[in-house]
Amino acid sequence: MTADVAAILLQDGIANGAIYILLATALVLVFTVTRVIFVPQGDLVAFTALTLSAFDTGVMPGTVWILLFGAAIAFALEMLDASARRDRARVARSIVQFGIVPLAVALVAAVLVPKDAPLLWKMAVTCALITCISPVIYRIVFQPIASASPLVLLIAAIATHLGLNSIGLHVFGAEGVRTQGFSGPPFSVAGQIVSQQVVGVIGSSVVLVLVLYVFFHRSLRGRALLAAAYNRRGAEIVGISAVSAGRTAFIVAGFVGAASGLLVGPMTTLYYDSGFILGLKGFVGAIVGGLAIYPLAAAGALLVGTVEAFASFWASAYRDIIVFMLIIPILFWRSVVNPHVEDGIE
Repeated sequence: MTADVAAILLQDGIANGAIYILLATALVLVFTVTRVIFVPQGDLVAFTALTLSAFDTGVMPGTVWILLFGAAIAFALEMLDASARRDRARVARSIVQFGIVPLAVALVAAVLVPKDAPLLWKMAVTCALITCISPVIYRIVFQPIASASPLVLLIAAIATHLGLNSIGLHVFGAEGVRTQGFSGPPFSVAGQIVSQQVVGVIGSSVVLVLVLYVFFHRSLRGRALLAAAYNRRGAEIVGISAVSAGRTAFIVAGFVGAASGLLVGPMTTLYYDSGFILGLKGFVGAIVGGLAIYPLAAAGALLVGTVEAFASFWASAYRDIIVFMLIIPILFWRSVVNPHVEDGIE
């Protein structure tokens, strides 16, 4: 391997790692707030690319029907619960959250996105669709069993992933897509050729991470979400709703998944079931941080992207296996550093 080849692989690894950082951040956030390992996070990424591709071909994406059908179920559940509790304020919030907003986004996607619309407009509408789907998933699947054990929540997440796969096959078909990306001639940095796509992906990822940082540390809702992530019981004691925190966490996860799909779509061909592998790679990065520490999760995501790039060169057939095997030494190291203590045994 020459230095030039290594530099190219390192570029690809950093670009992939930048996307995995976003996925790892979303997975850590959802887990710390709701104890849900959000397996369908990768499905949102794949659905984003498939939705944008449908807009590019002038076809209304099946994501519109997924959103409308899911929002109708979530709205019915909210109305039943609010009526039983006689909570008029909740009725009003439900009408907005699961009625007006999803319907407005679906109408915009169905009517105001022609084939020749600007790419940025198509991306914005695609992002809105996917972001709206995520809290709908939370309301239907996870909110009713929020107090269940982590194992039950994991089983529900896997079932949701399988259900989304089936729905994706039905509404998008089995064909793969590759969306438009950052175009332009490559340029030289320190004697190395760098593509516009790599710079665009890394730059967009950095901007999104900064936006998330500002949201978490400067906004009231973001601080409430961090409080729920650090100590759910303490947050409930001071008046932070666990349901509201969970819904917000899923909204952020949906937005991050949509942004990740827009970034990864031009780099690889995505199918209706491609999200599972993407989500797992983000999960490996999150495991490095122990599903709790954001900087370490980001470092783990960069490690995953770099290892994946070099593994593609040395042993492309075993690329994914090599990436997933990173979990073994990490878990072994954590078991040595933080050994499990049985009750009454040290």
